[in-house]
Amino acid sequence: MAKALVHMLLNAAVFLLLAKYLPGFYVNGWVSAIVASLLLGIVNATFGLILTILTFPLIILTLGLFSFVVNAIVILLVAFLVPGLSINGFLPALIAAIVLSIVNMVWKMATAPRSID
Repeated sequence: MAKALVHMLLNAAVFLLLAKYLPGFYVNGWVSAIVASLLLGIVNATFGLILTILTFPLIILTLGLFSFVVNAIVILLVAFLVPGLSINGFLPALIAAIVLSIVNMVWKMATAPRSID
């Protein structure tokens, strides 16, 4: 449970950093970033899964790169649902999806259980 909470706060911090450095990406504050992070997990688990299943042939055809487009669509949906999050255009959402994917990959690598051989 604590790991999930820290992961949510990490995603919220990434939202705030993106708002600071990425033009077209705006977050009002920590509360909006935390709500967006929580809602991103929920929307990604429901709508993102459906979208991934529907676009699976494109994901295979592009060797997985289309999954960034799916994640950008999910982020745009979250921006539509959260009042304190605003994304102006598809390109900032795509860059945010790539950055969030990299941060989440590093998080998973850092918190993965180590096997002792």
